[in-house]
Amino acid sequence: MSLALTLSFAALVLLCTLALLWSHWPGWLKGLLVAGVAVLYFWGDDVVHNLSGWPTADALPERFTLLAVVVEEPSARTAGALYLWVNAIEQGKPVPQPRAYKLPYTKDLHALLNEGMKKARQGISQMGTASPKAGKKGLGWLRPGADEQEVKIRDLPAPQLPEK
Repeated sequence: MSLALTLSFAALVLLCTLALLWSHWPGWLKGLLVAGVAVLYFWGDDVVHNLSGWPTADALPERFTLLAVVVEEPSARTAGALYLWVNAIEQGKPVPQPRAYKLPYTKDLHALLNEGMKKARQGISQMGTASPKAGKKGLGWLRPGADEQEVKIRDLPAPQLPEK
């Protein structure tokens, strides 16, 4: 699939190059074509990364079961990251397909997730909740860090079996 997408982008670039070099379009229309192709490229790159299984930087689901955690600790080269593999819980049931998430590294969250994974290895399923961090009111997209979440991990409650 990625080969087909790469060839599609290459064909688009070829057609745009031909249009820019040999068409009699006005300059503003050629500029609009270049801007449109640039926007399409970056949008397509984001879509391809989401399709191919890369971890998303989107917000965690409100409720989820924790499946796995990979920690990339901060170093001189990187700021570090926490990679989570979770199943969202919707209407009381886990969704059928898990999703990978990338969170910025913090020591507190690292410790919390390590504790949750220790319990998961002991056979105790872990459930998490994510809620937006409380902060100043107003337009969130104007404030840095407004999309941060408060993550909590706890033992998944035992299922209630119906009486016979």
